[in-house]
Amino acid sequence: MVPGNRLELTSAADLDREEERISKKRALALFDTGMRDKLNASTVVSLQTIHKYLFDEIYYFAGKIRTVNIAKGNSRFAPVMYLEVALENIDKMPQSTFNEIAEKYVEMNIAHPFREGNTRATAVFMIKYMKTFGFRINNDAFRENSWYFRNALVRANYNDLQKGIHSTTKFLELFFSNLLLSTNHELKNRYMHVDFVDENASQSAKNESPKCQIDTLKCTLEELAVLDLIKKNPSIKQAELAEQTGKSVRSIKRIIDSLKEKQYIRRVDGKRYGKWEVLV
Repeated sequence: MVPGNRLELTSAADLDREEERISKKRALALFDTGMRDKLNASTVVSLQTIHKYLFDEIYYFAGKIRTVNIAKGNSRFAPVMYLEVALENIDKMPQSTFNEIAEKYVEMNIAHPFREGNTRATAVFMIKYMKTFGFRINNDAFRENSWYFRNALVRANYNDLQKGIHSTTKFLELFFSNLLLSTNHELKNRYMHVDFVDENASQSAKNESPKCQIDTLKCTLEELAVLDLIKKNPSIKQAELAEQTGKSVRSIKRIIDSLKEKQYIRRVDGKRYGKWEVLV
């Protein structure tokens, strides 16, 4: 059934095409105007604001929490009678590490607060939120891997205990790693299929383990942002780190002390003329 829309379209294909075109245009405008960076930090409030901005030209319900039960394919989302409580609980979930971010957005996908446009609104919010940690990101990863992102959300909530299949957030975490840290994990939808068999798994197990990647470390997101900048420029100064991450010099000193304590970095050749050495 085609939802009521301001464009008065009755074809699902036509509506999907216009929704994609208009929401992409609005997302670019959101980035260019800087409005995204002024939004409230609250997850649900920000999502509502973003959703309204992206879809107000299309849907009458843009920015409004849904008041009807919805399902797509075999996926059923949170019943309306429990939706408000679910969103309150999601707002309280921690989101300072890759795993926490993945788990939070799995729950947001299960809740599906809007009738349409949930994934696009979530993607824009993710970019906004990650920028608060100092990551320099744009919408490219979401645009180029939109179906992977959608399927990773579904796979993170898929269980079939009779077949020994359990939900996993690992595919979302690979996506976030590419998005935030410019890693090069291969993002293929077929890898998420429950019947997928990795023919290289046995061979890979015989090979020497690769050097640790920073996306696998026990770091907060703000620590990962600083570590990534240091890795790219070992001579970077604390003031430059503060400028590039949008944090105070005092916060940068605290983050660096934590990274040194974890033995992830060390200073060599002196404080004034030296540089950072990444140990992982």
